[in-house]
Amino acid sequence: MTNTHFGFKTVDEKEKASLVRGVFDSVASRYDIMNDFMSAGLHRMWKHEMVSQLAPRVSGRYLDVAGGTGDIAFRIKKRAKCHVTVCDINAQMLGEGKRRADDQNFIDGIEWVCGDAEKLPLPSDSFDAYTIAFGIRNVTHIGEALKDAFRVLKSGGRFLCLEFSHIPHGGMQKLYDLYSFNVIPKLGKMVAGDADSYQYLVESIRRFPRQEEFAEMIRAAGFDNVQYRNLTHGVVAIHAGRKP
Repeated sequence: MTNTHFGFKTVDEKEKASLVRGVFDSVASRYDIMNDFMSAGLHRMWKHEMVSQLAPRVSGRYLDVAGGTGDIAFRIKKRAKCHVTVCDINAQMLGEGKRRADDQNFIDGIEWVCGDAEKLPLPSDSFDAYTIAFGIRNVTHIGEALKDAFRVLKSGGRFLCLEFSHIPHGGMQKLYDLYSFNVIPKLGKMVAGDADSYQYLVESIRRFPRQEEFAEMIRAAGFDNVQYRNLTHGVVAIHAGRKP
């Protein structure tokens, strides 16, 4: 048996994907609302920054992974009449995204695919950009997900990842930890009816590699021009790379 982490717990790596799926099954319908509560609305600014950096083009083909609710895809579509494929391992999250797409009249130009970020059911060399927001820390093998991101991108294609990160200032990190561990699970219970899932999400953030370490993982997958930009003092970071 090979072990991995599920938050602060140690589990058989074969079990992690189903455990993560259970978390998002539980919170799908309240996921974006809970993001507003957890971040005091800052997640909207963070996502805006990533899509601005992406600068989508009308002729582009874009892939958003772990984006089941459609939040990033809709932001891309508002900027350019392009094609966006949304891929998520969680059918419940995709169902929520399709419902929202109908509500917001995003009928054309969005494709919904259920699939694993480590083995995307998509052809190689087919996308101009790959985005993933607050999703890569939940995969079992981050390196495998990065390699598959590289595979599906065209030459010159761009990788952009928005993810919770680590605050360089120790005092601010301690305050952030106090908030995260004492407030977020209680908000999860109040807003989404699920404290345990948000306890996992807080723990998964602390287990995610630091900015420089994750940048090295992106390079190891084959990307060049790798860089990152901290937002909100390092609470989150946007990582970027390009497929040669």
